[in-house]
Amino acid sequence: MTDREAGPAGLHLALEADGDGAHPAAWRHSGRPPGAVLTPGAVRDVVLAAEDAGFALVTFADSPLPPGAGPGAAGRLEAGTRASYAAPLTERTGLAPTLHLTTTEPFHLATQLASLDHASHGRAGWVVGAAADEAALAGVGRTALSAAELVRETADVIDTARALWDSWEDDAVIKDVATGRFLDARRVHHIDFEGESFTVKGPLITPRPPQGQIVVLAPDTLDADARADVVLVARPDPASVAARAATAREAGAPLVFAEVEVLLDAAVPAADRLAELNGAAEWPGSGRLRHVGSPDSLLDLLRELAESVDGVRLHPAVLAVDLPVLAERVLPKQAGARRRAPRAGSTLREVLGLPRPVSRFAAPAATSA
Repeated sequence: MTDREAGPAGLHLALEADGDGAHPAAWRHSGRPPGAVLTPGAVRDVVLAAEDAGFALVTFADSPLPPGAGPGAAGRLEAGTRASYAAPLTERTGLAPTLHLTTTEPFHLATQLASLDHASHGRAGWVVGAAADEAALAGVGRTALSAAELVRETADVIDTARALWDSWEDDAVIKDVATGRFLDARRVHHIDFEGESFTVKGPLITPRPPQGQIVVLAPDTLDADARADVVLVARPDPASVAARAATAREAGAPLVFAEVEVLLDAAVPAADRLAELNGAAEWPGSGRLRHVGSPDSLLDLLRELAESVDGVRLHPAVLAVDLPVLAERVLPKQAGARRRAPRAGSTLREVLGLPRPVSRFAAPAATSA
């Protein structure tokens, strides 16, 4: 666990910003006409609101097939595109799209994320997606993967991406005007990766990302605890979250975040809001911890979770309603919350307390006798 204070002030807070919210009927209460969620303005508004509130990280869910939850969720802009669009609009919060390793070529996936890190000046993350059902994979001409095959492919793709991010040493770009040389080819390396289902020669087509390594956030179901920077734990109660967090740490995970869905008291009590939303479309269980209630009781839950995890990713039921409540009545009440908020110029690794790795291809530093 990183060095942090006990209690919610020490938690890193992330926000899932997909669509109109986590509830399938969220679009009905977004205050926007159906389909407005697809506009760049919708992305801009929620990301800037999250940054102003002090969230360390904004994530963007995605799926190989469009969601089918109703007119307001008939499609979405691809997550990497949303994150890239938000990069020049923001200067403090991290940006982490969900990219599916099962439907994207590993080389292109690593390149897209490296480009996002350059565009955001070191604020990129990657939520590892691993859609493996028959319908999703049919779109790219693949058959459904077994659980064991999915675990193996997850490991191979994460390892490949990390090797590609290292394939340019930090000082490979020299921009030597006198000789007309842009890079030192001796510091750009082939990775020669051979996995079970693919091979990658490399090197990457972009210089090493500003962070060295993009922050990798992996759902706890993918058995990637030792390869991720952040393990996302989805369990229905705090005790189960704590148990899974302990397992992730034993496996070598630097950080563990709990997944929490929130529906808060606003102008209408949370219970009444939930009843109205469920009247339009039932909110199915996701396996995540779900909080329906007051902002103060959410703070109590965060204090409890802070005993076992390093951060929480919040999934608001309706972004237009719950995000303002989080910004006005939750984050400011965290003792020291503003001290934990990211500062302009900080990389996402710095905000999360993660070291910047040295490229595996860099020559060892000389040591004095």
